[in-house]
Amino acid sequence: MVDRNEYESCFVSRSLRQTISDTRASWALSRSLTLPARVAPRAAEPGKYRVAFLIYRGNPRCGGQGVYTRHLTRELVALGHSVEVFAGPPWPELDEGVGFSPVRGLDLYRDPDPFRIPARSEFTSPADLAEFGVMLSGGFGEPLAYSLRIAKVLKARRGDFDLVHDNQCLGTGIWTLRRQGWPLLETLHHPITVDRSIALDHAETVWRRLGTRRWFGFLRMQVRVAKKLPAILTVSHNSKADIHAQMGVALDRLTVVPVGVDHQVFRPYDDVVKKKGRLMVTSSSDVPMKGLVPLLEAIAKLRVEREIDLVVIGQPQPKGRVARTLERLGLNDIVTTISGVSDEALARLYGEAEVAIVPSLYEGFSLPAIEAMSCGVAVVATTGGALPEVVGISGETGLLVEPNDPEALVGAIRQLLDDEALRLRLGANGRRRVMERFTWQVTARGTAACYDAVMNGRPLPDSLIFN
Repeated sequence: MVDRNEYESCFVSRSLRQTISDTRASWALSRSLTLPARVAPRAAEPGKYRVAFLIYRGNPRCGGQGVYTRHLTRELVALGHSVEVFAGPPWPELDEGVGFSPVRGLDLYRDPDPFRIPARSEFTSPADLAEFGVMLSGGFGEPLAYSLRIAKVLKARRGDFDLVHDNQCLGTGIWTLRRQGWPLLETLHHPITVDRSIALDHAETVWRRLGTRRWFGFLRMQVRVAKKLPAILTVSHNSKADIHAQMGVALDRLTVVPVGVDHQVFRPYDDVVKKKGRLMVTSSSDVPMKGLVPLLEAIAKLRVEREIDLVVIGQPQPKGRVARTLERLGLNDIVTTISGVSDEALARLYGEAEVAIVPSLYEGFSLPAIEAMSCGVAVVATTGGALPEVVGISGETGLLVEPNDPEALVGAIRQLLDDEALRLRLGANGRRRVMERFTWQVTARGTAACYDAVMNGRPLPDSLIFN
């Protein structure tokens, strides 16, 4: 999801002259863009389903939902299902055999002009007006706008699909599809109520608290829709419990199917050499929930006693909390930020690290954790959210510490840097755990079992057990 902190830096704080200049440049960019062509899906094999797979932001660089879409749809097609992805911008990366239909949107948060003012000609529907109006008020309107658009698109294609699989949009239009009679499975990775709570805890002023509440205003809609849907798949037992407790979804309408990792890409590479003192963290967004500030405080303490460097996969916001912390602690000389790398390049970077860290205050699952483990790298993670059930037993498949505790991170990282045998053992055990539990083939088979239940009016299958 988009980071609301960009709102102040990209919209509120601009001068009138700069806003006019940026708006003209944005209109010129919009005129140069064309909608990508539809890609027809591979036909379903006998006895398999034709699936309309929905994602309101499709690009894998936007976080875990885009990664989930790409790899799950590929494996569903491998099982014989026909899958067509209906995605809003930024557009997804998909594999051969997976269909694609672009769902036009205003793309208000695109690079290089986030929180832009569209040209009048770009407004073609009530959904466009709603999306822009919500942004002007400081909210996030993409889920609502996408859901209204996709309900209209699928109304004209009812005969082309057997069921709809929505990936955490939960907009009003998703409930419209259900009321129209579509069999529907929802993936809800974790309740965004947790993101809101953590963001409010870290809001430093009354203005920021008010802005945070407005930004997360879409949650009221998502909670209403989630309560009504008959079948929801989530990715961990912790997320299942939190969705039930915080969103009021009945437990008998929830099941657990974990996400996976491409273990053929995320693996140890024989030609990659470890770099002494190299640490690595992956963070898809510059928000308090990802725990980068406590990690940087730990790095500042560790550098006093040894030579280390940290690679951050992600791009902190200019003048954001992470950037300010790097400056305050004087860490810019030993911290490198990298973004936009391929999966193989990311796996090779993991291979160079002696320790990978997942410092999040909360995770509904954690792709970075299983990617690092799949690469055979020793992992230090917190006990936030689902991380213990993903990483496994502390001391056997990784080391676990309390979230938001720099001293605990210092102790665990120091322990691994000082003990090569422990690093090797945890790395090997971690990869074995991933191979047994967290592959995309496992995810696809579990998802297909949910399709069977939805299509045949049966209860969802039992949750998969990680241990």
